[in-house]
Amino acid sequence: MNIYLLQAVNGIGIGMLYFLLAVGLSIVFGLLRFVNFAHGAFYLLGAYFCYQMMQWGTSFWLALALVPIAVGGIGWLTEKLMLRHVYDKAHEFHIVITVGLALAVQELVILQWGALGTSVSVPDALQGVVMWGSFIYPKYRLFVIGFTSVLALLLWWVLEGTRLGSAVRAGSESTEMVSLLGINVFRIFSLVFALGAGTAALAGVLAAPIRGAEPFMGAEALGVAFVVVVVGGLGSFGGALLGGLLIGVVQSVMSTLWPEGARLMIYIAMAAVLLLRPHGLLGRKE
Repeated sequence: MNIYLLQAVNGIGIGMLYFLLAVGLSIVFGLLRFVNFAHGAFYLLGAYFCYQMMQWGTSFWLALALVPIAVGGIGWLTEKLMLRHVYDKAHEFHIVITVGLALAVQELVILQWGALGTSVSVPDALQGVVMWGSFIYPKYRLFVIGFTSVLALLLWWVLEGTRLGSAVRAGSESTEMVSLLGINVFRIFSLVFALGAGTAALAGVLAAPIRGAEPFMGAEALGVAFVVVVVGGLGSFGGALLGGLLIGVVQSVMSTLWPEGARLMIYIAMAAVLLLRPHGLLGRKE
């Protein structure tokens, strides 16, 4: 039973990382109706920027604070200089430009850091394990669960309790109405895209000590993020959280029961949810 309990707790930690990865993708689609296949590239940059800062002798904590801001700034510039010009185009244009951007980032990472993966050390303060009776759990993974839970509450407050959040929610319903109220919708678009890039990068920083950094992790993360968004419901914050936890627990528990099929079970879980709720767990009907 301790093994299954450990895997369930692991699943919660993985699920919270999946939530951070998917929430930006979900909000961007809900507001902009923009399919962003470059989202995994921001996760990739977060992991490698964390690795580079620690190579320079910087602490993990400073990387945790600065990397999401830096990658969020890159996302802001990308939206402003490139993606904004294709919002009104067909989704095929969205796919082509963002897939091209993701491949370009991946190749730049390979040029800079090489094609082989690298490891990132767990900070000294979080090395070791915590013991509750016969249950043993790594300190760092416990920190990930606590930190991402607090961050989820903060993001919920931003979206539900601030003027920016009100504008984002209103814009997801009617961009024209928000424009008539005198709100600069393009500024909102840029801020939301930067927020999505920053949260994806934060997931990359947190994941780096667990799985390291390697050039192809962005494509893998993108696939998982889309599964979480589809399971939770497009454009739903709560759906991204619930979907991330569900997929994380399914993957973690199945890695014990059926290791070869753990990844497959993610997609089986998605199919099962869509059969029961075609719009996702918390998705809105159009």
